Amino acid sequence: MNIWLAIALTAVGCYAVKLIGLLVPAGVLERPLVQRLAALLPVALLAALTAQQTFAEGQHLVLDAKAAGLAAAGVAFLLRAPFLVIIGAAVLVTAGVRALG
Repeated sequence: MNIWLAIALTAVGCYAVKLIGLLVPAGVLERPLVQRLAALLPVALLAALTAQQTFAEGQHLVLDAKAAGLAAAGVAFLLRAPFLVIIGAAVLVTAGVRALG
């Protein structure tokens, strides 16, 4: 596939998505179910991206230092630590596991 064809198709696709969003009637967007889904969708996508980046390497599942760092961040989150402490815990645990292994 020609690179310019791929760029053109991507541009047309992005424009179509924007156009569809503008053409949706306001009544549909004001429904409680649609508003709830719109609020939860970014969280679900971020969780999926985090899981894929943490536990996948190509076509294989892996458990390495990234998983330990994510677990440390989860524990810090459950303990209601501030955001910077959560990030710091994840970084320190990930670095420590990499240094040991």
